[in-house]
Amino acid sequence: MASRVYVHYHHADACSKARWNARETFRFMYDRPWQHVLDFYSNAVEGKLSVLDLFQPKKYLVHDDGITEGMPLETELETSTRKDGRSGRWERVNFKIVLSYSGTSFDGWQKQPDLHTVQGVVEKSLGGFVDEKKAQLLKKKCKPLEGRVLVAGRTDKGVSALNQVCSFYTWRKDIEPTEIEDAINKDSSGKLRVVSISKVSRSFHPNFSAKWRRYLYIFPLGDTEPLSEGGKNHENFIFDENREKQRNGLLSEGVILSEDDELEVEETRKSFQVVAKPSEFSVSKVDQLLQQLQGKVLSYKMFARDTKAARNEGPPTECFMYHARAAEIRLSCSDYVEGRRVMCVELVANRFLRKMVRVLVATSIREAAAGADNDALLKLLEASCRRATAPPAPSEGLCLFDVGYTDFDPQISLIS
Repeated sequence: MASRVYVHYHHADACSKARWNARETFRFMYDRPWQHVLDFYSNAVEGKLSVLDLFQPKKYLVHDDGITEGMPLETELETSTRKDGRSGRWERVNFKIVLSYSGTSFDGWQKQPDLHTVQGVVEKSLGGFVDEKKAQLLKKKCKPLEGRVLVAGRTDKGVSALNQVCSFYTWRKDIEPTEIEDAINKDSSGKLRVVSISKVSRSFHPNFSAKWRRYLYIFPLGDTEPLSEGGKNHENFIFDENREKQRNGLLSEGVILSEDDELEVEETRKSFQVVAKPSEFSVSKVDQLLQQLQGKVLSYKMFARDTKAARNEGPPTECFMYHARAAEIRLSCSDYVEGRRVMCVELVANRFLRKMVRVLVATSIREAAAGADNDALLKLLEASCRRATAPPAPSEGLCLFDVGYTDFDPQISLIS
């Protein structure tokens, strides 16, 4: 059977010749000092520093209690036992658990065989709080004694979280939140930390009750972007962080891209022309591109990966973007007196598709470098092929910052 050939998506706008192809974008994204970002997230997870201190004026994080509409929590606890003596889901106690973890220490959130995942560690820690009836059932089925947690959003391998929300329920009434906190922190070996834990309404669901999610993406910037004489960019070269050598756009063999982003090397070489391509981008331009998405319900299927792109198949692809901004900030770093220059992207929406944030960031950088119009992202939403957008940015820069269960207030935005 003949192998499929993937060619570069042909953009028709005026800056198409200056736009990086998928392989050039991939190289530009990954040739960065990501270790500085990983160290920052690790310190934030351990509580050694706060992300809020990076922004001026200083911001404050407001956590709601996760109680959804209905009877107050105290009333639910008092009326948990029905008059007819029957028991059920309304007799159980529900706990809201806010977690912080470093993405590089786990193989993602979802529990999978033979992999070290966040869900696996948390559920193993909760085994001692399972009620007797469920414990006997698990023993009868020869399954390990573990609890079951629901989560606000599953994170991929390499993606960190500072305020991930999950919930755990049990029919035992003698459990205190501090006991659960101690059990999780004890089994996590310092890679995962409980930020807070509280009893919440039995109708609380960390995913379905959430009204918005906020992601941050931190992208390292170079100290100085190399420019040729006269202020013009070097022609068709992508620069490494150490700048020891120059590469001419095409990636070396062995780089693996997803099916939506894969390019056939020989086909690309045939159509390859030496044209002026940028080696830098403007953070303010990225900010202008992202702002066009705010306050709109749009279908982001072109920015999703690992999901079906057809309009009538799979889950809905429409998302409402409350907030989308980018700004330059500085990370505290021993190698830099004034801190490491990075770009921070803040995205707040009611829901996100698979890899949507990473593709949005990479595409925004690509379009900003090419000098595209401010509505470039809106135009790409109407594309007929996902290769019109860039391959996902590295997962190391992404962080689930928090999840909200009340209406989003623009005043709590980090970038304004």
